[in-house]
Amino acid sequence: MIDIFDGFYKGKRVLVTGHTGFKGSWLSIWLHEIGAEVIGVALDPYSQRDNYVLSGIGSKIKADIRADIRDGKQLKEIFAEYQPEIVFHLAAQPLVRLSYEIPVETYEVNLMGTIHVMEAIRTTPSIKVGVMITTDKCYDNNEQEEGYVETDPFGGYDPYSSSKGACEIAIQSWRRSFFNPKEYGTKHTVSLASVRAGNVIGGGDWSLDRIIPDCIRALESNRPIDIRSPKSVRPWEHVLEPLSGYMMLAQKMWDKPTDFCEGWNFGPEAESVSTVWEVATALINNYGHGMLKDCSDPNAVHEAKLLMLNINKVKTRLEWTPRMNMQQCMELVADWYKRYKTEDVYSLCIEEIEKFVSYE
Repeated sequence: MIDIFDGFYKGKRVLVTGHTGFKGSWLSIWLHEIGAEVIGVALDPYSQRDNYVLSGIGSKIKADIRADIRDGKQLKEIFAEYQPEIVFHLAAQPLVRLSYEIPVETYEVNLMGTIHVMEAIRTTPSIKVGVMITTDKCYDNNEQEEGYVETDPFGGYDPYSSSKGACEIAIQSWRRSFFNPKEYGTKHTVSLASVRAGNVIGGGDWSLDRIIPDCIRALESNRPIDIRSPKSVRPWEHVLEPLSGYMMLAQKMWDKPTDFCEGWNFGPEAESVSTVWEVATALINNYGHGMLKDCSDPNAVHEAKLLMLNINKVKTRLEWTPRMNMQQCMELVADWYKRYKTEDVYSLCIEEIEKFVSYE
């Protein structure tokens, strides 16, 4: 595989929370393939069709650990045992509509879980870099047409979005209080950043209330695809896009610990921002069959209709840009779901990563 990180991760001890999840499984596969010693910490996967299960990545990495990030004591014990050097924190309750049903648990996992991870980082001397993954929904969204920049205020209408806004405030506080760049080398040796991605799509996601898994379940059952919010606009991007950004950022934080410890948006180019209906249509076109059905519900719980990210900062400061347009993204998404039943999924994931890094 082409290593776009020039061997940086080879032999590094990298702890990934949420490695059994959609994004976490892809990150673990990529890190493992370029030589990192991956320590995964997570709950059980959502389903037996998840990318984590089908790829078998759990049996390949250095450690595959089941733990709840709300258990701060256990987290500290795991960190102490494995002495990671880099931490990617992805574990979360990631669904907006579910957060209306379990708001307290959403806050416990997302906010207190993040705080427990940061406290484990604080007590583990081996750690040099912590990348805390939140969401584009952390911003106080007034549905403005221009994309949100990293200095815009945090907020959130629903429990999920507001819990992630609260995470950002906590991360900011811990960075100022315990990982202050002005005190690097004297009081601590940790570089801590937060990252926000758009609506991430790709193979191996089977979560409820997400457009791609909902589409695939309908397509595999030969049912029309029910589209709940056809006109909602989102910054769609393939899962490998933000992961490449997170990994690039961690490398830069390692090399220059006080220059990059802040918040970063990893989103698509403006031309890839599309409606739910357009994305579902593109999936059908690449999958080969299917039909859409408008199921708008005026009484549905609130979800934002418009959300955009401004990515000028990562373009200029990190020199990171998205590699794929919407057409290339949807080709890769459909490709995984068309092939996962009959092929070796780990090899399929490697093939898709290789295709992704070949794009300029």
